[in-house]
Amino acid sequence: MRVIECSTRDEAAELVAGEILRALQAKPDLVLGLATGSTPVGVYERLVAAHCAGDADFSEVRTFNLDEYVGLSALHPQSYRTFMREHLFGSIQIQDHNVRFPPVDGFDLRAACEQYERAIVDAGGIDIQLLGIGSNGHIGFNEPTSSLASRTRVKTLTDKTLGDNARFYKEGEMQPELATTMGIGTILEAKRILLQSFGEKKADAIHAAVEGPISSFWPASALQLHPDTAIYVDAGSAARLTMRDYYRRVERNERGMSS
Repeated sequence: MRVIECSTRDEAAELVAGEILRALQAKPDLVLGLATGSTPVGVYERLVAAHCAGDADFSEVRTFNLDEYVGLSALHPQSYRTFMREHLFGSIQIQDHNVRFPPVDGFDLRAACEQYERAIVDAGGIDIQLLGIGSNGHIGFNEPTSSLASRTRVKTLTDKTLGDNARFYKEGEMQPELATTMGIGTILEAKRILLQSFGEKKADAIHAAVEGPISSFWPASALQLHPDTAIYVDAGSAARLTMRDYYRRVERNERGMSS
């Protein structure tokens, strides 16, 4: 697990977008696992800019989103389908049939979740999985106590997650308590994982994910088991890391070897 401390969110976004764009050049039919929320917006802005400049072609790219709320229509302003359309898909000319979200409709969501898993396998697996992290350590909507071997399924959101997200809903508006999410086991099968985290409110979660024991109470700690994970943090999120100077030295040496 690499820990890259960045001076700003923009620096982190630039680095992560650069990793994705280089991978896209090497593999035009790249398979991306995508996240939502404010954390990846800077990355998406740079991917859109690269497309508009003629430097990136997404026509063959296939995407699988991490999660989606149960009970929101695709047109609801807080649905992740709306988010992705506004921040990325609507601007890069990606093929509609290459875009997939975890199922949230129908009578048999369990069977539909199994189909989602099969679709990932049929695509050859996820090449790069983009992640954020919740203040309680969740990745996707794998809340604390989620099985570290879990697959795509419907999850009940914790009070902590509901409270963190309440600001996006008007007073009296229905806020979903259920979401469909890739499982931790699903995420760990991605070939490469890029996680971003910003702000002091995520410092405990980053500390637990990077330096704590592997535990279902901090779901992101499962990333310690992955062979190719990079975590991009700002000073706030890095504040509780006890080996912070060491991580900086590792990155200096990595850059020295690659130059």
